[in-house]
Amino acid sequence: MADAAVNADPRANERPTERPSLTLTRRLRARPEKVYAAWTQAEQLMQWFGPPNMKPATLNAELDVRTGGRYRISFTRDDGEYFEARGAYREVVPNERLVFTWAWHSTPERESLVTITLKPEAAGTLMVFHHAQFFDETARDNHQRGWTSFFDKLDAFVA
Repeated sequence: MADAAVNADPRANERPTERPSLTLTRRLRARPEKVYAAWTQAEQLMQWFGPPNMKPATLNAELDVRTGGRYRISFTRDDGEYFEARGAYREVVPNERLVFTWAWHSTPERESLVTITLKPEAAGTLMVFHHAQFFDETARDNHQRGWTSFFDKLDAFVA
């Protein structure tokens, strides 16, 4: 009698390792069109993006917002450390959804994926921000702190 295990794929019972992700939900006091513009127009993004400890006038954004288009956002912290994030837009649905890759220049191999969904509500917009495929939990936790502080600035900017 043949051993059934010989023909079985040894990976059949393995589950793919899930990489950490985070989801942040914000109710913003502006219509989806205004929130979308804040994400997709460089002049507007530069008004709210960045950490509280960013050196004044160091934020730069270059955005080619279309499926397949690329972006680059850079800034310098007040301690002199330079940061640059780059990626490509995978999905662009004006006023509804943006999907783009995200990687810091210092660790380009650690590419992650951001999905922003905008839904109209009576008082403005429900923004669901999902950042997936982090390298590890530390990266996720650091990004959660960063995005949370950025979104406080976004909320004030679009209000």
